[in-house]
Amino acid sequence: MSSAATPITPKSEFADNESGYSSGSNSEELPEVYFTAPHLRHINAMLANLEPVDIIRWSLITFPGLYQTTAFGLTGLVTLDMVSKIAKQQKINHPVDLIFLDTLFHFKETLELVETCKILYPTAKFHIYKPDGIETAEEFTKIHGDKLWETNDNLYDFVAKVEPAQRAYADLKVKAVFTGRRKSQGGKRGSLDVVEVDEAGLIKINPMANWSFAQVKEYIDENIVPYNPLLDQGYKSVGDWHSTSPVKEGEDERAGRWKGTGKTECGIHNSRSKYAQYVAEQDRKKQEQALEEALRNVELSAQS
Repeated sequence: MSSAATPITPKSEFADNESGYSSGSNSEELPEVYFTAPHLRHINAMLANLEPVDIIRWSLITFPGLYQTTAFGLTGLVTLDMVSKIAKQQKINHPVDLIFLDTLFHFKETLELVETCKILYPTAKFHIYKPDGIETAEEFTKIHGDKLWETNDNLYDFVAKVEPAQRAYADLKVKAVFTGRRKSQGGKRGSLDVVEVDEAGLIKINPMANWSFAQVKEYIDENIVPYNPLLDQGYKSVGDWHSTSPVKEGEDERAGRWKGTGKTECGIHNSRSKYAQYVAEQDRKKQEQALEEALRNVELSAQS
């Protein structure tokens, strides 16, 4: 059963006269966190000078309901490893659960890496979300037809990624998430801040926002963190097998995603209102089709 995420109240969209943290009336509820626009700018200015591990430490202290959304790319793996090391230093279990969106069309190498990470980080909890009510690629194709990512990429993004993400946020009461996005990945990420708040109030923390691919890979190698073997085959950003290709010398890291389409994001980091509008449009079309069908049935009945 799907449901929309419970938002963190952004208080009149970062109203200039309010800021801070508001505890819920129920002690079992997580407190809401919100920022004014000036406060958020100040935080980003300060965090821009910190190393990723320090940003992660600050986030662990600052945010309730903190999770990590990851497709187990290099940056996400660095975050996972850094959090694990912090947990060991503090002699606690891994403090940040992971959310993995299994679109049913990941490379087998990606799925094998997930299993490897479960073994390597045994105290971390992994929450895996698939398209609603669907367990296999065969079931997905039976319901949505062949190559939905080509015939209707917006619908594919919504069914395979956006809806499962929003369901995860609602189920788990997610307030903030670590992401693996970096400025050096290019595209829309070139102006990325360390901390963002989306239009529904979800706080997104990008610990490695200011790191380069070389810095991320150096950490992976020095700390012997397992990674997707596809990266040694020319891939720098790995998503679904049907929309991921190797990157050529001099291209942006994410140039191999949706090559030739002009697309740069999978959906979960796009505007939520875009998908709200899309769903509303789909509902409108369904209603029109149902009305047309009802009218045809009336006409056939009249003729008989």
